[in-house]
Amino acid sequence: MEIPEFVETLDREGRLLAAAAEEAGVDAKVATCPGWQVRDLVRHTGMVHRWATAFVAEGYTSYHPDGGVPDLDGGELTAWFREGHRRLVDTLAGASPGVDCWSFLPAPSPLAFWARRQAHETTVHRVDAESALGGEPTAVATDFAVDGIDELLHGFHARSRSRVRTEAPRVLRVRATDTEAVWTVRLSTQPPASDREERGDADCELAGPAARIYLALWNRLPFPGVTGDASLAELWREKSRITWS
Repeated sequence: MEIPEFVETLDREGRLLAAAAEEAGVDAKVATCPGWQVRDLVRHTGMVHRWATAFVAEGYTSYHPDGGVPDLDGGELTAWFREGHRRLVDTLAGASPGVDCWSFLPAPSPLAFWARRQAHETTVHRVDAESALGGEPTAVATDFAVDGIDELLHGFHARSRSRVRTEAPRVLRVRATDTEAVWTVRLSTQPPASDREERGDADCELAGPAARIYLALWNRLPFPGVTGDASLAELWREKSRITWS
């Protein structure tokens, strides 16, 4: 996917998130984030949007802390969210392709990183907001879901911070059944090593439509299909959480 596609997705997903938050109300519980109410979700995502905007707009070339969450609620909070989301979209859409700023996962450029990361950040949290309404979330496009699985496996869980590890070497297969996309994830005492291909036998396979696998790997849905050693699916559930701090 190209930068404009990520920015377009970010634009749409942020508007959907705000609409779901307004419909559910800030007191509603977020089913996919136990312990959170909608106000917590909106404050967090709005803070992340402003944090990301600052790197691109200000050209910070090293880590810069976020500005914290606001003491706002109700309509003022959702208006604050919409304002920050709009600024992020406009900043990314108008930035020079060669902008130099800090980023934290491999990408063709810092701008490509931030457009991609914020599109996925906002999509996952949009699903969270819609979970406060009940029912099925708005569909995630297949190609975008495949890209999100790539980001999670080749980006976040390739880092030393990943806790998805096993004492003895194991192999986890991830298969998107509505595309030809498949990943082989080698687990050990080191960070997971992922290949975008089917290599050798797997101890466990997680399979299903790309969008459901994407959200399941982010622990927003159950895995649609698990074959083989189900303890590896449980390991993912227990250890794969990506935390802010």
